[in-house]
Amino acid sequence: MTQKPMTKTQLVAALAEATDLDKASANRALEALTDIVTQTVAEGGAVTLPGLGKFACRARPERMVRNPSTGEQIQKPADRVAKVTIAKALKDVINA
Repeated sequence: MTQKPMTKTQLVAALAEATDLDKASANRALEALTDIVTQTVAEGGAVTLPGLGKFACRARPERMVRNPSTGEQIQKPADRVAKVTIAKALKDVINA
């Protein structure tokens, strides 16, 4: 069941084949989509890709964490993290 993840080159080739585009156009489309999602999420917004999921940014509060090698407790400042929520349609396909 475990497979190697699809590389960008393989993804561009599959996208080009599925859309009847050349690989250069498919690569530009993939890079544009990546840039749009990255910029929107970095600005605090969210992007929903129908059938795949929702990409969003969420704030994490300041908290205490433990260094696993020394056991020392340290205060970690507040930060922001990317959050991906998988769409129900994708979950249904995976579990079918």
